Amino acid sequence: MKESLNFGLHKCVYKYVPYHSIMKLIITRHGETEENKSEILQGHLPGKLTKLGIEQAKKLALRLKDEDIEVIYSSDLARAADTTKEISRYHKGVPIHYVKELREKDLGNFTGKKWSDVNSFDDLINNDDGSNGVETRKKFELRVRNLFDSVFKKYPKSTVLFVAHEGTNKVLMRSIIKESNLPNRKLEVQHNTAVNIFEINEDKNHKIHVINCKKHLD
Repeated sequence: MKESLNFGLHKCVYKYVPYHSIMKLIITRHGETEENKSEILQGHLPGKLTKLGIEQAKKLALRLKDEDIEVIYSSDLARAADTTKEISRYHKGVPIHYVKELREKDLGNFTGKKWSDVNSFDDLINNDDGSNGVETRKKFELRVRNLFDSVFKKYPKSTVLFVAHEGTNKVLMRSIIKESNLPNRKLEVQHNTAVNIFEINEDKNHKIHVINCKKHLD
């Protein structure tokens, strides 16, 4: 059975269908960081995986070891890159591209501060004027989308893995959901090393197979 579109549930089982004329896109988030634990806004900070975060990355790697991944794109920030390195242990020879385009949103002057120090969440997420050095929503969405489009042109019939960040992943998934006219539901918080799997079709009839799955951490 294919994954339901009820984003409130963490269903993880999906029936494998051969991916002949579509891209199979797997999207995941890095493991827990010291900054996550301390509720520090990371933005473009490298981030350091905690002991738990390393364990999460290893479990994620086991979850993905039997996927026929043909290319990996990872944020170049350390927390994502270190997660990617664990995954790559089971995919020797698979090309890895560490790219700035998959970085989390640049939080400007808020970088390194605690969440409790931020007066307005909108100052970070829905910023449209670039105040406080925060990357605008439009610029953030454009850089993520441009990368996705270029990757799809290169690998339209391949299994591709993206390793990035919560904000980055949500931007990408919202774009896919909107483009394919799927129900516009609110995406919940992406768990560390959560797995999301999509079929990406040239005709934009994309499908969701797995959303925000963390079963591998049980």
